[in-house]
Amino acid sequence: MTHYVFVYGTLKSGEPNHDWISDVRNGKGTFRGNGTTITKYPLIIGTRYNIPFLLYKPGYGHNVLGEIYEVDQPMLEKLDELEDHPNFYQRRIDEIEVVNSDFHGETARSTFQCWVYFLKKFRADLLNLPMLQCYQSKGDHGLPYCERYLRDPNISVKYEVLLNE
Repeated sequence: MTHYVFVYGTLKSGEPNHDWISDVRNGKGTFRGNGTTITKYPLIIGTRYNIPFLLYKPGYGHNVLGEIYEVDQPMLEKLDELEDHPNFYQRRIDEIEVVNSDFHGETARSTFQCWVYFLKKFRADLLNLPMLQCYQSKGDHGLPYCERYLRDPNISVKYEVLLNE
């Protein structure tokens, strides 16, 4: 069984966590094309560690650019582990428009149903942060991603972004 996953942040090619999706020990992950969300969402950089978050607020923000991968079940489970689904990020199906893809030999624009990792229960003030259409760790924003091994293990980023219930 395979799944389509849309990645918009550090899992993209050339970004700090791409090795998770390219490491065959995690399962199979095959690049299928560049894509954009059909629905607008806020893509922000938050926390002291400059982590990209796709906030689940449909219709707000931008049509977000990213990459689509076809993954097997073991890879999806590894991505769930990385994203702490369903405790932190929540994975849900969303419609993604694909351009210049390798989907079943198609080259024209098409849409596909893909898994996307969203932050759903976020603090409202995160919507005041600049919103991006396309994330790059070393982008013009000047907020490079801090890899996990460099972070203070006693500080949880969850408290910086999640809604207190």
